[in-house]
Amino acid sequence: MTEPDVDRVAARLRQQLADQLAAAGRLHSPGWRAAVEAVPRHELVPRFYAETDAPGLTTWVPITPELVGLDEWLRLAYADETLITQFGGREIDWADPQPVSNAHPTSSSTLPSLVVRMLEDLRVEDDHTVTEYGTGTGYSTALTCHHLGDVRVTSVETDPHVGARARTNLARCGYRPRLLIGDGLNGAPGCPPADRTIATMGVRSIPAAWVRQTRPGGLIVATLRGWMRSLGLVRLTVEDGHTAHGRFLSRDPSFMIARQQDAPESLGMLPAPDEGTNRDTRYGPEVLTAPDSGFVAQLALPHARYFSMPTDDGTVNTYVLDAGNGAFAVLTPDGEGWTVRQGGPVLLWDAVEQALAPWHAAGSPDPTEFGLTVTPDAQHVWLGAPDGPSWRLPA
Repeated sequence: MTEPDVDRVAARLRQQLADQLAAAGRLHSPGWRAAVEAVPRHELVPRFYAETDAPGLTTWVPITPELVGLDEWLRLAYADETLITQFGGREIDWADPQPVSNAHPTSSSTLPSLVVRMLEDLRVEDDHTVTEYGTGTGYSTALTCHHLGDVRVTSVETDPHVGARARTNLARCGYRPRLLIGDGLNGAPGCPPADRTIATMGVRSIPAAWVRQTRPGGLIVATLRGWMRSLGLVRLTVEDGHTAHGRFLSRDPSFMIARQQDAPESLGMLPAPDEGTNRDTRYGPEVLTAPDSGFVAQLALPHARYFSMPTDDGTVNTYVLDAGNGAFAVLTPDGEGWTVRQGGPVLLWDAVEQALAPWHAAGSPDPTEFGLTVTPDAQHVWLGAPDGPSWRLPA
């Protein structure tokens, strides 16, 4: 396939992608549609890893034109899929790329439907400026540049190698926004407040710098997440540079968590068999994994994680551990119900039950019934209204 053929096929695939996103209700505005049809994603992600559907451990395989052929490479580059470009914060050896299993992706080109949905939710106008945190491959950066113009776009990337690669690829595509390398949780040094702020990585709470560097009346669109799961996409209106408020838009988006806020490697110590106190509970571990109750459980357990493990007799216990303070809860099936054994300075399962009670009383709503208030002193997720039941986010 010659270079003109590649360009022609890529243009057709971009048209198909735009049609697909529009049909799914993700792409509405003419400006963002024009950007999707114009930005050459294959130039920004010239080689990447794609997840396989093989059973067992999650496995990714390398994708380059040389390995899979130009047609398949282009098809995958314009699929509505997340394309992984880094694992464990280390650069990939593209001289001899190998399949990767059970790894920790740390940089990617996020699936276009999520990128476009967030950009639509940002409600930009033609004269707005945008600051983006998490440049990654530069795909969302390029879309924003195409829509607003390079001079209105700033993007901050924490990884120097990732940022340098994005700068090169963006320039090759004709986009030259202001690109900064540094800890995006500290904001965009030297930049004036933007009309809109968007984050393409998950954060445990909204950094104060993002509020300060968004103009009063401006919007912040970001994904909040915990160490157990994503909370979802939230859109905030900034009031005065110190406070902001808004609602969750969905529970769907799940970005990689900001590296500076990633969970500690150790899950914590397993409790001894006779440690803690036992009681019956109406809830089993499914409340941690179900979409809407899991949202509430994450709010109740901001510092905990969980896993399941069989005992010697084959019984599968679920352990909920807080590595910071040593608190634990162990869920064990008991006939048709469950027992919980818990101990430590915080009774973790009590916290889950106490959070689920007002949620059930409100009719077990989905995350769009929750909101977030950011003040200089604290950040609270609330149910229904700011004066309703609330949970404090970790600072």
